Amino acid sequence: MKIDGRFWLTKEGQSFLGSGRIELLELIDQTGSINAAAKAMKMSYKAAWERINGMNALASQPLIERLTGGRGGGGTKLTPYARELIATFHRLGELHRQFIDRFAEAGNDPERLARILSRTFLTTSARNQLPATVRNIETNGLHCTLTLALSGSDILRSTITAKSVENMGLSIGCDAYAIIKSSDISIVSSPPSADTADNLLSGTIESLESSGENTEIALRLQGGTLLIALEKHDALQKLQIGMRAYAVVSPLHIIIGL
Repeated sequence: MKIDGRFWLTKEGQSFLGSGRIELLELIDQTGSINAAAKAMKMSYKAAWERINGMNALASQPLIERLTGGRGGGGTKLTPYARELIATFHRLGELHRQFIDRFAEAGNDPERLARILSRTFLTTSARNQLPATVRNIETNGLHCTLTLALSGSDILRSTITAKSVENMGLSIGCDAYAIIKSSDISIVSSPPSADTADNLLSGTIESLESSGENTEIALRLQGGTLLIALEKHDALQKLQIGMRAYAVVSPLHIIIGL
């Protein structure tokens, strides 16, 4: 049994934005045509236009602009407001998935779900706050290496002080958060050839967003967890959306939260 949930935005009691409608808007943006977007989604032009009309009726501003004449022969483009809505939907969707992931930690154990619900949500500047379960604790002098299971099959190792383990009451089977700054994650197109003590996680690049000298990379791990990394432009290795890539992070850079 798995806890899951669909994400929709409603307005005035009516469905406003969902993944299908967002996909339609994004395809219109890519193709410049409602007809081409409808064909890509295997729906009729009439059905696509009805969806657009439904969104426009609830939106505070128009979502599309019709272009006529000119060398391109006309077409359709999104308004700046529509692009803002798309970005907002994706960000809220990401937060919704993180929320569902925290519920999903409980599996079919209602008592564990009650403990999860009783936790206070973390507020930190770190972009990555990943729900995890402690699977193993290995003590080596003043330090301990924790093996953490993320949702799905992904595993992380974190090295913290033995005193921290004691003070936090960490034990095998307890729930925790793996907290990682985006700047402490490196994204590479192929795994390192030499043996390394760093964590190596495989996933698919979902987005690349550049600003100034940096690029923010969203990597969806095999188990479903989303990692956000921040890289300098000159450190990127011809990364592209949709390609397989690897996240490299030192166990020393993973903070544990409760």
